[in-house]
Amino acid sequence: DDSKFSEAITVLLTWIERGEVNRRSANQFYSMVQSANSHVRRLMNEKAAHEQEMEQAKETFKNALTGILTQFEQIVAVFNASTRQKAWDHFSKAQRKNIDIWRKHSEELRNAHSEQLMGIRREEEMEMSDDDSGDNPSKKLRVDDSALAAQAYALKEENDSLRWQLDAYRNEVELLKQEKGQLFRTEESLTKDQQLQFLQQTMQGMQQQLLSIQEELNNKKSELEQAKEEQTHTQAMLKVLQEQLKSAKELAEINGHDESQANEINVLTVALVNQDREKNSEKRSPGLKSEKEALLIGIISTFLHVHPFGANIEYLWSYMQQLDSRISANEIEMLLMRLPRMFKQEFTGVGATLEKRWKFCAFEGIKTV
Repeated sequence: DDSKFSEAITVLLTWIERGEVNRRSANQFYSMVQSANSHVRRLMNEKAAHEQEMEQAKETFKNALTGILTQFEQIVAVFNASTRQKAWDHFSKAQRKNIDIWRKHSEELRNAHSEQLMGIRREEEMEMSDDDSGDNPSKKLRVDDSALAAQAYALKEENDSLRWQLDAYRNEVELLKQEKGQLFRTEESLTKDQQLQFLQQTMQGMQQQLLSIQEELNNKKSELEQAKEEQTHTQAMLKVLQEQLKSAKELAEINGHDESQANEINVLTVALVNQDREKNSEKRSPGLKSEKEALLIGIISTFLHVHPFGANIEYLWSYMQQLDSRISANEIEMLLMRLPRMFKQEFTGVGATLEKRWKFCAFEGIKTV
């Protein structure tokens, strides 16, 4: 609004001179200055509109003046016709005097209006001539001083506007840099915290894994010590039994016992070995380590159950090879030795025909538990 523009521009000038512009309010002041620049453009548009109205008024005035001059010509023509001999003789002296005065006055007014109209036309012709001379490079270029001043002012305003925009962009860039730096520091600290937390979790997992490995190692060590003790005890018992068997055979040969007595001695020896193995097994109290061992025990139990007189380890291993090619005879024998109440070992034959056989004895062993 033009009525409030002067008051608003005065307030804006007071604020700027007072030093109210800072980094935070720069964008708001830039918007107000930009509005002032927009008002300059509106003023220039209003000036152009007024100039156009003035041109239209000139054209209207020229047309009206042409009409008036035409009427003056007609009036002068009437006066000239009245002064001719045919009509002039019929007028009185006083009438002739008035007509003559009126004619002269009309001619003066006609001439004045004609001069004015001719002046307007000469000005138009001069303007057209100036326009034509502007197109001709041989003539001097004439430019209106007001137009040059307006162009210079517009360029100055545009330059100031661009400079203010550049300052505003610089301030925004500085603010963005500061915000980006703060955000980067925040993200960096969060990343370090996450890395530290991940390392702590990894260390805790490794510590737990190390503890479990140490516990398993201790269990393996205790099992190894028990196995060594059992092996030592078994070897000692085997040595004692071999000596007893040897002495028993010598006594049998001296006393002339038959083969059935030797077999009874072998059976007694095997029973002692099984009894000692049962005692050692009760001390260790082993359990099944996996589902595979349970399956092996079930298959071996079924096989030995249908062989009531027992089977040697080679026969049993050849049967198990058909089911699992990776199993070994030693693995089968160790499994049988761990379960003395389910499987027992017997010796049959004498000398070169001596043979070890395994039998299924779970039905007898369940009674001793």
